[in-house]
Amino acid sequence: MPTFVALLRGVNVGKAKRVPMTDLRARLSGLGYTGVTTLLNSGNAVFRASRGAPARHAADIAAAISADMGVDVPVIVKSAGELAAIIAENPLAAVATDPSRLLVAYTQDAGALRGLASIGSLVQPPEQFVVGRKAAYLYCAQGILASTAGDALLGKAGKAATTRNWATTLKLGALVARDEVQTNEETS
Repeated sequence: MPTFVALLRGVNVGKAKRVPMTDLRARLSGLGYTGVTTLLNSGNAVFRASRGAPARHAADIAAAISADMGVDVPVIVKSAGELAAIIAENPLAAVATDPSRLLVAYTQDAGALRGLASIGSLVQPPEQFVVGRKAAYLYCAQGILASTAGDALLGKAGKAATTRNWATTLKLGALVARDEVQTNEETS
């Protein structure tokens, strides 16, 4: 059964858009997903689904959260393969000495990803920004809060994206890989 990762945008940051992870796990299980695990308190979930495309899962999860919890939140879903490609293609991984200052921007589709290219004009060296095939990567050497490009990526310019720092991305990758191994063992 394929494994996916769901990334909610902007939840549990302040008082608005509160989505407890226990409730998120319950919503995902209620949608028929199995092996549901959450990571941190920022809207990261790993789950298995017998069928369906990532965009369909994203729409279903967003609708369930809205209907059940009254919270409208953008949701982006990536397959295990897509997440592995995002991790593998990161051109800034070797440059970023602090994984908390390296942001990975996830979008649901290629058009939204290409739309992030305008953020590149806001980059101030030693920052670096690259739009890859599956995600965009922003290294904020002086810190995310001190970065105009980081502010744009987290704000309106990046509204079609959600970001995770590199450390969280690697943790999600490890969860997905563990789930994939477990799934393969169960089916052997």
